[in-house]
Formats: sequence, structure tokens, C-alpha cells
Amino acid sequence: MNKRKQKIARDILERYTGSTLDQFQSQIILTNFEYYMERFEKLCNGVRTRGSAMSAVHSKKDGVSIINFSIGSPTAALIIEILAVINPKAVLFLGMCGGLHHSLKKGDFILPTAAIRDEGVSHNFMPRQAPALPTFKVQKFVSQILVEKGMDYRTGVIHTTDYRFWEFNNKFKAELYHERALAIDMETATLFIVGFASKVPIGALLLVSDLPLRRGGIKTKKSASGVFRQYTDLHLEVGIKAMSEIAVRGEQIRHYKW
Repeated sequence: MNKRKQKIARDILERYTGSTLDQFQSQIILTNFEYYMERFEKLCNGVRTRGSAMSAVHSKKDGVSIINFSIGSPTAALIIEILAVINPKAVLFLGMCGGLHHSLKKGDFILPTAAIRDEGVSHNFMPRQAPALPTFKVQKFVSQILVEKGMDYRTGVIHTTDYRFWEFNNKFKAELYHERALAIDMETATLFIVGFASKVPIGALLLVSDLPLRRGGIKTKKSASGVFRQYTDLHLEVGIKAMSEIAVRGEQIRHYKW
């Protein structure tokens, strides 16, 4: 990253989050939801800030910061590019997704092994033929934490789209069936690609929040509230434990030369 871009990116990071650079911890959690910020603040007794576009909570005790970067691929790409200037040791996306496979149910956890790039942002960073993959060592350590906590989880491919009302497009849904993707979201592929391009080690642990291919399965205000109340703390506990301990217990994250 050239010096002028670094200067602008630092300014954006501080301005958008309301945090100074020295407040950010070496491990970062990303989310799309303010409720996650509220619960993180209480669970970790963190310091909360709000900027012009995003919010953040920093826990020096746990060595972890969390950022709500909002929703969608453009902001997903932006948060990774501006985080690159502080060189985080590891980043973990705690996102929600719509379950596509018939065996999934609300509350299931998915540790993505790859993501389909059906959005319009990531091609600005890597050619279309480049796969969207997480940083292996981050996913491996999150998996270890899940196993230690006795929690079940699924692995597989996530379909990332910037098409919000795809549920009403039969052609789109038929294509999803043939892909055999486990779930669908709006950020994962972008985060993986921009993380790779920007040299930011990143993984993801997704929570199945709805089952949009089933009758009555599309998320509503009421159902979303129930998911938040029932699963947010557990989702955060895994993420906080993984990010707070990865620097001490995890293997070297960057195991190859960029």
C-alpha cells in the first residue's frame, strides 16, 4: 500500500469508527449488528466508540476489538482495506447467513471453507477465477475452540451475493440448487478476497439465522429478534475466545510468504 493511501486509510478508519488507531487491538472481530456490539461491551467490559459510519468496542483485557461495519460487500471490502493499515494478527467475521441445505436449522454454525463470488466488488481486487478462501490457520483455530466447547458445526461453501431479494427469483434459486452451496450471505466472499489481496488474515464463523428456501423461512423482524436473543452470546463467546487466544495458543497464522 502506498504512503498516500495508507494516510487516507488511517484517517478513514479513525473517522468512520470514532476510534484512535492505538485503541485497536491485534485481533479484530467483524459484525453487521449493533446488538453484537452491545453484548460484546457487556461481556468484555469494553470501551465503545461511534464514528460517522461504523461503531467499535475495544477490550484491552481480552486483546480484541469488534467493529460493526454495517451490511453488504462494498463496506466489507472497505473495512478490510482500512484495517490493513494497522496490520491485525487475525480477523474473524461473526456473520449471519441463510441456510440453503435441507439439513440445516436456525442456530447452526457454519465454518466456511470457501465462498462463491456472486457480487460486484471482489473483482476489483482479484481476477474472477481466483477462489475466495479464508485464512486456513484462523479457521483451524476456530474449529479447535468449537470442539473444545463441545459444539457441533458444519463446513462448506457459502454463496455471497449483492442481490437482496433473490428469494423471489426462481431462476436464481434454481442456480443455487445446482451449486450445492450450504448457505447464502452478502459479505463472506468479499472479506476473503480482499483479506487475501490486502494481506489481512481472516476467517469467518457464520450463524444460520433463517431458512429462506422453506415456506415461512424468510427472516422477519420477529424471527430475527428471537435469533439474536438465543444465539448472540454463544456466537460471541466462541469468537472472543478464538481471537483472544489465537496469538498465544494458535499456530503461526501466516504460514507462507505473501
